[in-house]
Amino acid sequence: MKTKLVSMEEALGRIHDGDTVVVEGLCGACFAEDLAIALEKQFLETGRPRGLTLIHSSGIGDGKDRGLNHLAHPGLLRRVIGGHWGLAPKMAKLALDEAIEAYNLPQGVIAQMMRDIAAKKPRTLSRAGLGTFVDPRLGGGKLNSITREDLVEVVSFDGQECLAFKPVPVNVALLRGTTADLDGNVTMEKEALVLGVLSIAQAVKNAGGRVIVEVERVAERGSLKPKDVRIPGVLVDCVVIGRPQNHWQTFGSPYDPALSGELRAPAQSLAAMVLDDRKLIARRAALELRPETVVNLGIGMPEGVASVAQEEGVLAEVCLTTEAGTFGGMPAGGLSFGASSNLDALVDQPAQFDFYDGGGLDVTVLGLAQADRFGNLNVSKFGPKLAGCGGFINISYSAKKVVFVGTFTAGGLEVSVADGRLRILKEGIVAKFVEQVEQITFSGKMAHARGQPVLYVTERCVFKLGRDGLELIEVAPGIDVQKDIIGRMGFKPAISSTLQPMDPRIFREAVMGLRRAWAWA
Repeated sequence: MKTKLVSMEEALGRIHDGDTVVVEGLCGACFAEDLAIALEKQFLETGRPRGLTLIHSSGIGDGKDRGLNHLAHPGLLRRVIGGHWGLAPKMAKLALDEAIEAYNLPQGVIAQMMRDIAAKKPRTLSRAGLGTFVDPRLGGGKLNSITREDLVEVVSFDGQECLAFKPVPVNVALLRGTTADLDGNVTMEKEALVLGVLSIAQAVKNAGGRVIVEVERVAERGSLKPKDVRIPGVLVDCVVIGRPQNHWQTFGSPYDPALSGELRAPAQSLAAMVLDDRKLIARRAALELRPETVVNLGIGMPEGVASVAQEEGVLAEVCLTTEAGTFGGMPAGGLSFGASSNLDALVDQPAQFDFYDGGGLDVTVLGLAQADRFGNLNVSKFGPKLAGCGGFINISYSAKKVVFVGTFTAGGLEVSVADGRLRILKEGIVAKFVEQVEQITFSGKMAHARGQPVLYVTERCVFKLGRDGLELIEVAPGIDVQKDIIGRMGFKPAISSTLQPMDPRIFREAVMGLRRAWAWA
């Protein structure tokens, strides 16, 4: 009987000039790295295929050469529709140099769009993105001047505006699993995530396209447990075996059984953070957590909140989640971001964004890169640097409470804490609080209109989102409001009539006592 196992060359021969190719992955999890390497090699040697459109929902790369960076060649690509660009700097450069048409759409929207394309729905509808650079009145997610086609439009239902994202015809899927049988049924037992592989395979197959899956190993027909199959063989056209050196579980780890759920690793205490600006910020953000809350933590500075929660003995009292589909456990950082060790459950990424978009998140803690007087935030584009929004727009729009965290200034900031007081040793050279952000990734106006509580937490002060924008509500002990805050901003914020000191426990070496406080709550 014919099998679906083919050579890498035969699989790549199914990608034609002008095709729209959908890939899946987050950092390196679930990404078909060996297929990408082979596609790059074939293009450089033969000049084919050409003029591809690439679609990806998440950030895929290591910030250097791996992931989508393999595909960043003029001629190979004509257009890219991506959720996050920061981990693929070579791809971002093509967009900024106007060598390709380029769009940045919310990660959750692209994930759900694949499901809608599979069902042949006329549009993907979402309120996430209203008032941001994704809104067609503010650019429609276009990243350069050669990108002209409108993929987003504004529609209204029952008097409320909504964004409608146009479906894109898809031809090829490049996916990854762990094991495939000879009929193409694919399991993902060693993968850290499952993301949207099923939706993508269904979308491409229903469009008459070709689904190519890279796996680690091949099994005999009928030997896989049906409940373990994540991509049914009827959706798969061909299977290739990836080389072990290019088939890491994530770009941060060749294989960690605690990330795949194969076992629960012994509980390990995170090293307590030193009392620096990062810990001060994480401590203040942790004060917004409550028992039994569902929480999302962004990459970078927000990761410190988990460390503080563990040090305070309350980590097990909240459910940490990631937009990639994890519930519980400890979210991983770095190039394993999106995965979690010792997780309680793992769902498809489109389903996770359904939960998020519907208000399932009690609190999210996200990075603060640049803010303006209106409470708008920019985390997606800074001059010649293109990061992209990733899941930020969906998450910040829908969470019941949003806490943005970051240092007050950037570029060389140095602080110290002594006797419960904060001292600025060296000021950062880059102001984060500016008159107007370069790009709106979060709309303060939209958040205030829907009554969403929003805090902006730094090491020296805390703002909240008020009627007219930012309002200063807390100041660290030892900080001069005029010299250290207002004098370092591009505008003068409103100052609360009840301006108060930040909680003094934040600035002491001892634990803050959250567990004791929660026990009495």
